[in-house]
Amino acid sequence: MTESICRVAGQGAYLPERVLTNAEISTFVDTSDEWIRARTGISERRIADESQTTSDLGYQAAKAALADAGLDANDIDLIVVATTTADLVFPSTAALIQDRLGLRQGAAFDVQAVCSGFIYALAVADGLLKGGVFNRALVIGAETMSRILDWEDRSTCVLFGDGAGAWVLERSQEGNSGLLGYDLRCEGRYTPLLKTTGGVSATKTSGFLTMEGPAVFKHAVKKISNSMERLLEREAIDIADIDWFVPHQANQRILEGVADKLKISRDKVVSTVARHGNTSAASVPLAFHQAVADGRIQRGHLCLLEALGGGLTWGSALVRF
Repeated sequence: MTESICRVAGQGAYLPERVLTNAEISTFVDTSDEWIRARTGISERRIADESQTTSDLGYQAAKAALADAGLDANDIDLIVVATTTADLVFPSTAALIQDRLGLRQGAAFDVQAVCSGFIYALAVADGLLKGGVFNRALVIGAETMSRILDWEDRSTCVLFGDGAGAWVLERSQEGNSGLLGYDLRCEGRYTPLLKTTGGVSATKTSGFLTMEGPAVFKHAVKKISNSMERLLEREAIDIADIDWFVPHQANQRILEGVADKLKISRDKVVSTVARHGNTSAASVPLAFHQAVADGRIQRGHLCLLEALGGGLTWGSALVRF
């Protein structure tokens, strides 16, 4: 029997309309456009309207991905949403999106691995599809990170934005295009480096995001590089064969640091951090979408994805688009 593979049948993204520039941020916190760009590479980010929730953003990205795949919502029987900023404690954001799409079949649930969430969600959906339990999945990364920021803390509020990206995955018995492999990791001992100050059980509030930037930077470059090296070795793929490196859009310096450590040409690095900042679980599919839209990533290209987030969680994925 031919081994199945999960191919990317379609992909899409959504960004809120409101643009928050560095210049605007500098009017209410002690910072400047030059300071932000020099340290992060970020020029602007998108902020969800007060009436918009994470499920709203995820729903729009899901519709775009379905349209790209030429499919109807009823062709989907699994929805996995990666988010750390869910609409409600329950039901899941995935359940809310399922209802809005008009689906009355299959399963829907959330995955919480912060910025690594989309990589984790891909692995979960891939396993369920290959296991024959489901046929097609919507994998969505969606965040409203602006809701958990302390807008007086210049070390964090300048970094994050809101957005969503989505992929349609379908099980196939033909060809070798699709999700080829993953490497997932977590070390909870590093929780103090990147976390929120609240939670339903601990404080009955969401709290604010806090981060020890220099320490996270150090761990990010080392751990992400090691993850990708393990994955490439496991799949017997040479780094030179990678067409595009699509990293989590956290900080331009991290992107370049990882690329340089692995000797990936910067010409192969997809960077969109300047225009939407760190959108956590949404950043990888958002960057992927932009590179597809502008013609860089094309069918047949081999792409290496990665992310690191609170936990610390991190991981990498290989996909032949």
